[in-house]
Amino acid sequence: MTFSSLDKLDSIIVTVRSRKVVISSTLAELYQVEPRSLLQAVKRNSARFPDDFMFQLTKSEWDSLRSQNVILEKSKKGEHLKYLPYAFTQEGIAMLSSVLKSTRAIEVNVSIMRAFVQMRSLLSSNRELSRKIAEIESKLGSQDHKIMTLFSAIRQLIEAPEAKKKYPIGFRKK
Repeated sequence: MTFSSLDKLDSIIVTVRSRKVVISSTLAELYQVEPRSLLQAVKRNSARFPDDFMFQLTKSEWDSLRSQNVILEKSKKGEHLKYLPYAFTQEGIAMLSSVLKSTRAIEVNVSIMRAFVQMRSLLSSNRELSRKIAEIESKLGSQDHKIMTLFSAIRQLIEAPEAKKKYPIGFRKK
């Protein structure tokens, strides 16, 4: 797996427990190390990885990710795991660069941080767009009511009963 394209990196960032994370096996592949080596380095430095930096997935979370084909793609990778994988948040991935002291780890971390920043930027622009749409809808909502009132008044004028035929006043000659 290459790490040059931010689009490819966006696809490895998944949402678990309402947090954007990257799975340990995917990180190991990016760093070109064995998954167990990555986790050993993390466990040797466990003080650097509190629960908000890294957490172990539950069986149901892992099955859910696998069923979405986010993890497995077309291979059988991860089908028979001995241990459930870990999920690393943006902060946990940043901390990995201090634990894994290779050039590759630094390059990968920089790329992943850029992907997280890009995703955050997209989310904030979507929030701004949603806010503007809601504002327009509220303005149109009040205008819509006014327009409906206007149409109702026009319909009443159109449907007004026709006045009875009036005869001229006075004497008429036949």
